[in-house]
Amino acid sequence: MGPDALDTVIHAPARLRIVATLAALPDGDSLSFTRLQDMLELTPGNLITHLRKLEEAGYLTSETTGNGRGSLTSIALTRTGRSALDAYTDALRGLLGGLQGTDAPGSSR
Repeated sequence: MGPDALDTVIHAPARLRIVATLAALPDGDSLSFTRLQDMLELTPGNLITHLRKLEEAGYLTSETTGNGRGSLTSIALTRTGRSALDAYTDALRGLLGGLQGTDAPGSSR
């Protein structure tokens, strides 16, 4: 299995952190944009860019209620996003499992 088996949408470090954070929530639960931003220590612009990419892939949904200063945006992982993360972690495990027993840096041989 090659590195091309890894989902490039999820593979970006910030997007992987976003998806993993949302996947830790019970199915159907969400986090507010502000809470997610605080947890991941990302700037609003950076978070918006990554959320947009994940939403375009169908991996998450966002819902904004209210308007102006009183608005609240909630972010949730979709079933597609949860499945994509499962496939990504399986591919990563397979890739790393192929390194066992080699003379790669960090191996015990």
